[in-house]
Amino acid sequence: MAGSEGPLKGIKVLDLSRILAGPTCTQLLGDLGATVIKIENPATGGDDTRQWGPPYVEDADGNRSDLSAYFMSTNRNKKSVAVDITTAEGQAQIKRLAAHADILIENFKPGGLAKYGLDYATLSPEFPDLVYCSISGYGQTGPNASKPGYDLMAQGYGGIMSLTGDADGAPMKVGVGISDVMCGMYATVGILAALRHRDQTGEGQQIDLALVDTQVSWLINEGVNYLTSGEVPQRRGNGHPNIVPYDVYETADGHVILAVGNDGQFRRFCEFIGHPELADDPRFATNPARLENRDALNAVLRPAVQTYATATVIDELETRKVPVGPVQTLDQVFATNQVAARQMQIAMQAAPGEVKLIGNPLKLSRTPVTYRSAPPVFGADTQTVLNAENPFED
Repeated sequence: MAGSEGPLKGIKVLDLSRILAGPTCTQLLGDLGATVIKIENPATGGDDTRQWGPPYVEDADGNRSDLSAYFMSTNRNKKSVAVDITTAEGQAQIKRLAAHADILIENFKPGGLAKYGLDYATLSPEFPDLVYCSISGYGQTGPNASKPGYDLMAQGYGGIMSLTGDADGAPMKVGVGISDVMCGMYATVGILAALRHRDQTGEGQQIDLALVDTQVSWLINEGVNYLTSGEVPQRRGNGHPNIVPYDVYETADGHVILAVGNDGQFRRFCEFIGHPELADDPRFATNPARLENRDALNAVLRPAVQTYATATVIDELETRKVPVGPVQTLDQVFATNQVAARQMQIAMQAAPGEVKLIGNPLKLSRTPVTYRSAPPVFGADTQTVLNAENPFED
């Protein structure tokens, strides 16, 4: 197949990042064919997330490896190289690798690499074509630049927690580190744009990316709702700020998601639950009216939906072309034929044994993603990479 090794084959990434945002980005670049060398601190045993378990992968004898599930979620298609950047030898090793690299990505505190001579200002004169991506909590500038940043803090500072959770409950974080993950996604986009510029002009540049900035950026409609109206949005649980009914509803044996996006769908939904009159009621006939009378409408809908089994609601509404879906636990998710058909669960052979991972969602018809190497144990490639004439050679 054309491009079977990925569209980024030949791109070389020097990864000085750890935890989640940077590794999310570099795993995605690796899946697309880039060669990624992950630098890990020998004094700490590598990336912090190697210790964020259980669960861990065990070998055939039951011995625990340093491959935690958390680490494995974002570190396939990488080589692990142990380098102590606090030493002159380590700094020289990083500069040698940077001489071969197209991209350097790091998530130290702003200014944290300057004392080692590995910051952008120091490296760019020597490597003017290097794309240098810096990820931090609040960015390289601004009054909070020196503060540390973690996903939970970004979710709080950036407002998403104020929108998440029950209306009468406490602010709630999203169930995964979504600020980190989205920051990694934005980093990937920025890097690809900078590579495009570099290929056209020969000029590298620095990408300054902050967890909080990316968190604010994906407030999306709720953020612009506030900017437009001046009204601070309130938590609505699973309810939608601009569509009703668009929520999770209890059934006779579980829960179901209803996403009724227009008036025609609402009419067909009302016919199913045995309340066709709702579609002609001025309080509910249009979406703006339903928004205004959300509580009154739900007072009728919730007990009506609760009389049906989940499977019945889904089958009947799908037949009527009304958007509906289940609320699945992870065992159900990974057992679905849809996940299997889309290859969203994969298996790879790691040093301790086979590991199961989440697949890449990108489906490129000519240059598909590739899974070339499993997440590495700490320092697995140190000698091979540091002793090689071309350290990025596969």
